Amino acid sequence: MIREVFMPALSSTMTEGKIVSWVKSAGDKVEKGETVVVVESDKADMDVESFYEGYLAIIIVPAGEVAPVGAAIALVAETEAEIAIAQQQGGAAPSAAAAPAPSPAPVSAATSSAGLQQNVSRQNGRSVVSPRARKLAKEFKVDLNSIKGSGPNGRIVAEDVEAAAGKAQPAPVQQSVTVPVAPAPAPSAPSAPAPAPAKPAPAPVPAVAVSGQRVPMNALQNAVVRNMEASLSVPSFRVGYTITTDKLDTLYKQIKSKGVTMTAMLAKAVAVTLQKHPLLNACYVESGIQHRADINVAVAVAMDGGGLITPVLQNADRLDIYSLSRTWKDLVDRARTKQLKPDEYSTGTFTLSNLGMFGVDKFDAILPPNQGSILAIGSSRQQIVANEEGLIGVKRQMQVNITCDHRIIYGADAASFLQDLAKLIETNPQSLTL
Repeated sequence: MIREVFMPALSSTMTEGKIVSWVKSAGDKVEKGETVVVVESDKADMDVESFYEGYLAIIIVPAGEVAPVGAAIALVAETEAEIAIAQQQGGAAPSAAAAPAPSPAPVSAATSSAGLQQNVSRQNGRSVVSPRARKLAKEFKVDLNSIKGSGPNGRIVAEDVEAAAGKAQPAPVQQSVTVPVAPAPAPSAPSAPAPAPAKPAPAPVPAVAVSGQRVPMNALQNAVVRNMEASLSVPSFRVGYTITTDKLDTLYKQIKSKGVTMTAMLAKAVAVTLQKHPLLNACYVESGIQHRADINVAVAVAMDGGGLITPVLQNADRLDIYSLSRTWKDLVDRARTKQLKPDEYSTGTFTLSNLGMFGVDKFDAILPPNQGSILAIGSSRQQIVANEEGLIGVKRQMQVNITCDHRIIYGADAASFLQDLAKLIETNPQSLTL
């Protein structure tokens, strides 16, 4: 039996996916549940597993190319004897055309594997890299394109980056022995630390626009376009509020050394306030209001090369501030390397967009799809203010603006939420640590 491997829908907004790399090559044995391909969705790079046991007979969509959701990207044969039949069935595929000319007669599994194998570790200029290796490469300023992977199927692992940075220590071989999958350059001793590259060129990023040049959008940017166009069809309104942050800033200085972030503190404050205002955590559905069982605070993060993603702090009202901060750091690290799982960026019930770190006084945010509210946060600044007695003083204040879906939320609802959020931050921020 010959089965098709389809391009999966890795998120609710995904319409097409790009093949980052094939972990398996044509002719390889495939186990059910085993990763065979890495796909770039509109939000993340995801490992795609096989639903079947058999042999990867032919790759229909090679690495670097795009296919719509539901399209066949490969064929899996149940037995070795069926590999040649599958190759004839998918003979018009790009990968078959790109293969070295085979003999006219049906070829064996070993021959087809050799003929159709592709460089798994470096296809179309893109490397297969573990999340930790990506993080280390950024930290050590190592060009991933200059590294030959020593992990399974040529995957670049942390030890490879450390070796390239001159920080290598002898490390055990990970998982299984490395299988070379493409003609390699002259062999070199993989265990010997390579000298640190002399000012290597940074890893390629989406091209900087040159005057008169048209630069295509990446998958993430196109997803943002679709979401924003959908959002602008929603009747929304905005309400602004000024919050004094002196006590919150003081608390932050006291617990910052324990790994607490301001983002986590603001998310926690919003989540606790949402407990009193469940309507702000709800969303519109056809002729109804969908109330959410959980309070999941999404926070907008700008991505290198364009676009943004919203990692989600799930159940933010129930987590302590220290766990919330650790979770946030992990989410951001994996968001930067496109390693988030769909439920880590698509389950938000309320969104924060914070531009305060850029010195922005105030701004409006566009409502995300399937949410009722988003809060835009400006920077906290020293302001000259007068108290109720008319005495002049200096206080730190920030401007916040909430955008709400007017189909389910009204001005008084938004204003009441902001009042309670301000009261918590101004009078009792210590409760966020409890």
